[in-house]
Amino acid sequence: MSAGGFIKASGRIASGDIPFDHAYAGSGVVTESASKTQFSAQESRLNMTASTGEVSGMIEIDFVGSQQGNGTVSNSYSPRLRHAVIHYQGFTLGQTWSTLVNTSAFPETANLGGPLIGESMVRQALVRYSSNNWQFSLENPNTYGTDAKGKPLSKADDVVPDAVIRFNISGDWGNISVATLVRQLSASDSDQTLALGGSIAGKILVGRQDDLRFVLSHGNLGRYFATGGIQDIYRDQVETSSGGMMAYRHYWNDSLRSTLFYGRSLSDIQQVDRSHYGINLFTNFTPALVIGAELGRYRVDDGQPAWGLNDGSNYQGASDYLQLIMQYSF
Repeated sequence: MSAGGFIKASGRIASGDIPFDHAYAGSGVVTESASKTQFSAQESRLNMTASTGEVSGMIEIDFVGSQQGNGTVSNSYSPRLRHAVIHYQGFTLGQTWSTLVNTSAFPETANLGGPLIGESMVRQALVRYSSNNWQFSLENPNTYGTDAKGKPLSKADDVVPDAVIRFNISGDWGNISVATLVRQLSASDSDQTLALGGSIAGKILVGRQDDLRFVLSHGNLGRYFATGGIQDIYRDQVETSSGGMMAYRHYWNDSLRSTLFYGRSLSDIQQVDRSHYGINLFTNFTPALVIGAELGRYRVDDGQPAWGLNDGSNYQGASDYLQLIMQYSF
């Protein structure tokens, strides 16, 4: 058995008409312009791994998104489950990253996960089998969307598991994954619709230390893309999305490095058009202790108000942020 994780101290100031968030994800909410500063340690993470012969497992928690804590007195945030997974003879069972997600494509950023609006960022319960370069999985079905009147869809007919097939290519140059998602989605009238989507992602090494990371996605991906920013079914119609993320990391010396990143998502029916770009600077004080600063901008240029807002609400706006972090990994 072993324990690991990190302690992350973060200070963030954001200004604009996208509401403050400690990490911008898929939100399309636009409000009155405001500025806010927040110090936080919510992203700190703890995991434990164990192995017994051919069996191994891992469980991990952090404190992001907790509704319990507040800044008035104690900031007592509740833990949330990130991973709880078992590995045995090529099989993976439990909650972990969706097979659609290539974690090596995540860039090094102060904003948790990077430009999430252009990435696949899904963790859920699944059963996966891996053999050589191939991965096959059945994953938890969960229709995310609205009926013709804009009300949340029932999940009562989510009976067929989502299926993902993925092929991985890797070498001294880096890696690339090609994944296909096949799902059965249930609209409000109980009609069953076949939904298809795909993603190409990877990390390509450039020179001695630099790297290029990318995600390109298209199809009926819904909740599998843009971190909740795009629905599976919008107003009783299956949504189609496109977009991706590009990030280039350059080392100025053996420790000092910068990442320039850009992510964007688009959808046909919901008329989502959201983007996130930024640049940062990181260095290590010790192999375990890193400090970084990041400047970024999250922008919403939707063609109509986001889900849950009145028709008269704003649906175009942007916020800029500066974030400083120190992270101790153990």
